[in-house]
Amino acid sequence: MTQTTLEAEIDDAGLARFEQLIAADDKIEPSDWMPDAYRRTLIRQIQQHAHSEVVGMLPEGNWVGRAPSLQRKAILMAKVQDEGGHGLYLYAAAETLGVSRDQLIEDLHAGKVKYSSIFNYPTLNWADIGAIGWLVDGAAIMNQIPLCRCSYGPYARAMVRICREESFHQRQGFEIMLKLARGSMAQKNMAQDALNRWWWPSLMMFGPSDVDSKHSAQSMRWKIKRFSNDELRQKFVDFTAPQAEFLGLAVPDPELTWDE
Repeated sequence: MTQTTLEAEIDDAGLARFEQLIAADDKIEPSDWMPDAYRRTLIRQIQQHAHSEVVGMLPEGNWVGRAPSLQRKAILMAKVQDEGGHGLYLYAAAETLGVSRDQLIEDLHAGKVKYSSIFNYPTLNWADIGAIGWLVDGAAIMNQIPLCRCSYGPYARAMVRICREESFHQRQGFEIMLKLARGSMAQKNMAQDALNRWWWPSLMMFGPSDVDSKHSAQSMRWKIKRFSNDELRQKFVDFTAPQAEFLGLAVPDPELTWDE
C-alpha cells in the first residue's frame, strides 16, 4: 500500500466519521478529522466575529467619558470590558483550528479579513449608544443564539457565555432608549433620530439575502449555521418592531406592515 493510498483511506474514514457526527447533531472537536473547507469556513467566520467584538469596543469606549452620569459610565465601561472578553473567547476558539492569534490580528491590520462594518458608523450623541445596545446587540443576539448549537464544539461553548452577556447589553440599550423616549420632546426626538440612522445598518448585519449569500447553504449543511440570513432578519424585525411601538417610536420603513 502506497503512502497516497493510506492517506486516502484515512481521509475516507475521517469523512465518514465527520458526516456521522454532523448527522447525529454531535459536536466536532479539535482532535477530530474535518474537511479542509469546514476548517477554513470556521476560521473565516470566527475571526470575523472576534474582530467585530474588538472593533465594537471603539465607538462605545469613546463615550465612556461623556456618559451622562457616573452610573452610566460604570455600566458602559462594564459593557466595553465584556466585548473585549468576547473577542478573547473567540480568538481562543479560532486557535483550536490551527491558526495563531498573531496571524488573525495581522490579517485584520492588513485588511485581508472583514469585521462588521456597522462599527464604522459615527456615534453622534448619547442616544446612539442606546440604539447600538438595543438594535446592534439585538441583531447580534439573533445571529448568535443559534451558534450555541454550532457543530464545532469550541465555538458553540464560547457562544453560550457571550450570548448571556449580550442579552444584558441589549436590555441596557433598550433602557437608555426608554428613558429618552419618555423624557422631554427633545430627548424623544433624539431617540427617534438614532433609530432612523441605525435601523437599516442593523438589518444589514444579517448579511446578504439568501439568493446572494455565498456561504450560507454550505454552512447550514454543516450545521455551523442553523437559520438562513433572511430567516434571522425576519425574526429580528418581528421581535424589534413591537418594541419600537412600545417606546412610541416609528420604525423608518413605510412599507413595514403587520402580517397575520
